[in-house]
Amino acid sequence: MNKILKFSVILVLSLFVLPDVATAQTERAASGLPLPRFVSLRSDKVRMRTGPGVRYPIDWVYKRQNMPMEVVAEFGTWRKVRDFQGTEGWMHQSMLSNKRTLAVTGQTRTLRFNSDSKSPAVARIEPSVTGKITRCRKNAGWCKLSFGKYEGWLRRVEFWGAYPTEKIN
Repeated sequence: MNKILKFSVILVLSLFVLPDVATAQTERAASGLPLPRFVSLRSDKVRMRTGPGVRYPIDWVYKRQNMPMEVVAEFGTWRKVRDFQGTEGWMHQSMLSNKRTLAVTGQTRTLRFNSDSKSPAVARIEPSVTGKITRCRKNAGWCKLSFGKYEGWLRRVEFWGAYPTEKIN
């Protein structure tokens, strides 16, 4: 009797669960990379479209190379992206780079010499300023960042461009 029950459960799961797994893999099939993920703009002029193709109208033109974007979906060579303010649209994959960058959020932030709020200040960084992520430890609240000639530590909650538990080297 137990064998029949186990077989029935497996049969039911295969009918309902496995199709969802196949769909999730199809969404990743274009690049094989995880979704969502962070990327950055490759050029200082990138068009965001309302849909995945050149026949769709241009919604925004970004004029800041290295601005962080979050890829939330894929369709062929097109990526649905979200910026740090929540704006979503489609960009061609050739306009995106795997370089990890960030945008400072909220108010002016203090870049610290070490990953400690009592550590000496290195610089004050204004909101929306972009920089490069150098390193984030897994499950740590601080990341090492660079803004031009300034390098230091900022808490993850003070910028956009890294997931809460993500490790970046």
